[in-house]
Amino acid sequence: MRLVLIGDGESPHLLKWARALSQRREIELWAASTRGFAPEFHFLIPEDRRLALNTDPAHGGGNIAVLKQLPALGAWLKKVDADWLHAHYLTSHGTLAWAARRGWKLRARIAGSAWGSDILVAPGQGWAYRWLTTQVLKACAVTTSDSEFMSARMRELGAAEVMTFPFGLEQLPKQNVRKQPWLFYANRGLEPIYRPHRVIEVFAAIAAKQPEARLVVANDGSLRGALEEQVRALGLAERVEFTGRLDATSQGRRYAPARWFLSLPESDSVSVSVLEAMAHECLPLLSDLPANHELLGTAGSLALGQPDTLLGRHGLILKDDEDLGALPDRLRMLVGEADVAGQAVDADRLGAANRAWVAAHAMFGPAVARFVDRLQRA
Repeated sequence: MRLVLIGDGESPHLLKWARALSQRREIELWAASTRGFAPEFHFLIPEDRRLALNTDPAHGGGNIAVLKQLPALGAWLKKVDADWLHAHYLTSHGTLAWAARRGWKLRARIAGSAWGSDILVAPGQGWAYRWLTTQVLKACAVTTSDSEFMSARMRELGAAEVMTFPFGLEQLPKQNVRKQPWLFYANRGLEPIYRPHRVIEVFAAIAAKQPEARLVVANDGSLRGALEEQVRALGLAERVEFTGRLDATSQGRRYAPARWFLSLPESDSVSVSVLEAMAHECLPLLSDLPANHELLGTAGSLALGQPDTLLGRHGLILKDDEDLGALPDRLRMLVGEADVAGQAVDADRLGAANRAWVAAHAMFGPAVARFVDRLQRA
């Protein structure tokens, strides 16, 4: 079965799909990238099966330069003669797949993978985005989503079949580092949609009552300077560390000792960063979004007195009107009383349950196997 990935070849998310699909003997894997390709692609897909369009797409859309490459993509896809076009991020690469299939009369079917803002944000930016998203979803024979909430939205917009599974982990990380009870970690982008100012605000409320609290902020973005100034103004410069972007190995070293993980975006589906944190036995503090409730298995904030240790998925949902002054006490309730050595025994148990849940429900390999099986049955 010949399958062409269409997306951003410099994205770690597309690379993750490529690694998983390249291991499937049923697949002859090809790839077209609107930019270039990350170095690891050279070991996964032969050069003569790759097309780099070498554009520079903008994060906020309006990418006319990408659409100008449609003739080159269409002609290349016509020669490839694939069984499936697998488009990632539907309002850009999904559009290219749809337009190429129509314009060059390709026999390939389209599988579309939604990433989050392409479904949860873009269609609300105007009738043109909504119309385009609807056309792409209707053109897809099958789509994938990482949350039931986003899947429902996709069906509302015209998707016929949606496979729902987390954009999970490729392997469980090693976890043999003792947790620091009041160490917090955050690694979402330092951009407005991820609300990093809210992360600092929440941490400041905790730090005011918990002198040993520390925060590591591991990423970069347009708001970094403003965030560093916010931290200085709050008198927290000695308690908040900005690391910039980290590679996967360095990320693991930062997850490992952290007890808490902060992720408070204004829009999100199920975040792979949150799944990584849970696999590292962290307890996540998440924004009040449907996908986050779905991930933690809650109808609201977790009932602190009745944690479901069998199911795992322990953490807190923080509402925007949350009484942050009471948050440190809520966290103490979640982790229980510390023993004589100062270790939060209950927190260790809850963190281990989070890791066990990820192992049982959020591994990427089994999900990709189901996806490939569905394509073969088409």
